[in-house]
Amino acid sequence: MFESLTERLGTALDALTRRGALSRSDVDAALSEVRVALLEADVALSVVKDFVAQVRGKAVGEAVLKSVTPGQMVIKIVSDHLIELLGSAAQEIDLAAVPPAALMVVGLQGSGKTTSAAKIAMRLQAQEKKKVLMASLDVYRPAAQEQLRVLGEQAGVKTLPIIEGQMPVDIARRAMDAGRLGGFDVVTLDTAGRLHVDEALMSEVVAVRDAVQPTEILLVADALTGQDAVNVASAFKERAGVTGIMLTRIDGDARGGAALSMRAVTGCPIKLLGTGEKLDAIETFHPDRIASRILGMGDVVGLVEKATETIETEEAEKLEKKILKGQFDLDDLAAQLRQMRRMGGLEGLMGMLPGVGKAKRQMAESQMDERLLLRQEAIISSMTRKERTNIRILNASRRRRIASGAGVTIQDVNRLLKQFKQMAGMMKKVGKLGKKGRKALSPQDLQNLLPPQGGFPR
Repeated sequence: MFESLTERLGTALDALTRRGALSRSDVDAALSEVRVALLEADVALSVVKDFVAQVRGKAVGEAVLKSVTPGQMVIKIVSDHLIELLGSAAQEIDLAAVPPAALMVVGLQGSGKTTSAAKIAMRLQAQEKKKVLMASLDVYRPAAQEQLRVLGEQAGVKTLPIIEGQMPVDIARRAMDAGRLGGFDVVTLDTAGRLHVDEALMSEVVAVRDAVQPTEILLVADALTGQDAVNVASAFKERAGVTGIMLTRIDGDARGGAALSMRAVTGCPIKLLGTGEKLDAIETFHPDRIASRILGMGDVVGLVEKATETIETEEAEKLEKKILKGQFDLDDLAAQLRQMRRMGGLEGLMGMLPGVGKAKRQMAESQMDERLLLRQEAIISSMTRKERTNIRILNASRRRRIASGAGVTIQDVNRLLKQFKQMAGMMKKVGKLGKKGRKALSPQDLQNLLPPQGGFPR
């Protein structure tokens, strides 16, 4: 998400940083491009008008135009207003209530509501150590209650037993009673959805809300629906009193306008993001980090957090010892490839690094994607243990056998081995530096660790 918006904004704002001094006409021209970029990204017209007006009001001031770095100051103003537009600070789910706290999940059918309910419950249980009970109130969609039960088993979260014929309000009350008797901290209520907002849907949501008095009513909205998601959010806010929003499918080809508009139009904070299909693919919405990514500045903090969550400490320590001894082999490379996939793959990682828009375009043009990582893993898996630890024995016949086993060409095998040799050479340099007492690396040390001119082969 935001890829096209990031590219358009980057082009508009880069023009400002290349100028030593700015005039009002320079700022106006850049903001005109910003306005078009936001509109093309499906941001609501009223939101775009307010945003551009506020940025222009500060960007054409004397303090900016006469600054030593006026272009950078304009970018900072745009960044500050983006953060303000998105909600200023991250907001967690509100569970401040006498247990069990009721969490209602509402939204349209097909927005990923039931899966999101399971993701939230799993996250609360794993990260916040809450005891969670899930209950499906959807008595209309075939197998909806069974779907939540299966997701509960996958997530390791308890679900309310299904009783045929019960109506949503009765199920909600039974869930709260079961939560109190079972000592649960949170009861998650997955309400029914429709293909469109209608009176029957809203009346049911209101009835459940009045019956259980939830601390949080979370609207699940599909980012791919664009501007219509804002209209849905407004309707739910007006009738049901939504307190927060979760955007799903942000890993898809969405233009991002829904995220930029929802907070401003509804006043409801975006609290969570669904980043993929797996049950652990859920993140807290951080306005400052999202603004940074939109402006092409990356999200290094998010990258570090993702690494901390996925990297096995014991594996990392073993790898460090092997590097210090100069014993990096193909098994270690395979482990690193798997680690990259767990962290979101090449595209996911690149999206969180600053200033890599051009590199991402080059990756797309050269077809460097998830398939590259899988192909390289397949090549290594086709080798024997002896071959993975000693590539010197890989003669022509062995390479043909490996290529055949992995379903690739011999050239693919040769490229991987060339890449591995370059990596192994760098690892030996790291090991030698480590033996010097782990001193701080000098600029020359860092230069010595860089890959050869032209980077790794594809």
